[in-house]
Amino acid sequence: MPENDRLDGCLDEINLDFVEREATPRLLMKLSIQLHLSGLSLSNTVSFLEIFGVDRVRSTVHNWVHKADLQPESGRSPNHVAVDETVIQLDDEHYWLYAAVDPDSNDLLHTSLEPTRNNMIADQFFAELREKHEIDEAIILIDGAHSLHRACRKHGLDFRYERHGNRNSVERVFREVKRRTTCFSSCFSNAEAETADEWLRSFAFAWNQLI
Repeated sequence: MPENDRLDGCLDEINLDFVEREATPRLLMKLSIQLHLSGLSLSNTVSFLEIFGVDRVRSTVHNWVHKADLQPESGRSPNHVAVDETVIQLDDEHYWLYAAVDPDSNDLLHTSLEPTRNNMIADQFFAELREKHEIDEAIILIDGAHSLHRACRKHGLDFRYERHGNRNSVERVFREVKRRTTCFSSCFSNAEAETADEWLRSFAFAWNQLI
């Protein structure tokens, strides 16, 4: 699919029903949301709006992104699912980002930001993943994390230990998330965990549209 078709489709899926009396043209709002989620900082997104004579502050764009409530579509039936966990920093605190990726398409299937990692959280992540997608026949690709192995067994999922190969897809996602949070720390600076979790789901939506 041509990239401009994918972008058009992405813009169509951004719902602005939350808008009541916003003076900014809706197309520019959608473009701003998409550009920020695709890699543009809040400051540069504001500068983009200024080209069209629209004067907005970073917090306004930030609020558009969160109020749009974007997240990856459900109902996928992947043949393989790469699952992993990594540390994400919110100010001075560390959280664990759980992510599931379809390595055949590199699409993000599900994310969850948690204050720690343990068997119960891993179990809950797979329960949510199974609710969103048809993965009972898929092969789950995981590393040596005991909690992920245990959760797969509990849910009766076929899993395989793999450190490289198809698991590189989830590592690629983690690298991009960490690049974004390093370059654009305003995303997670002074942010509540719930806000960061919402941003990550919105990021997953944009990632799936543009990869």
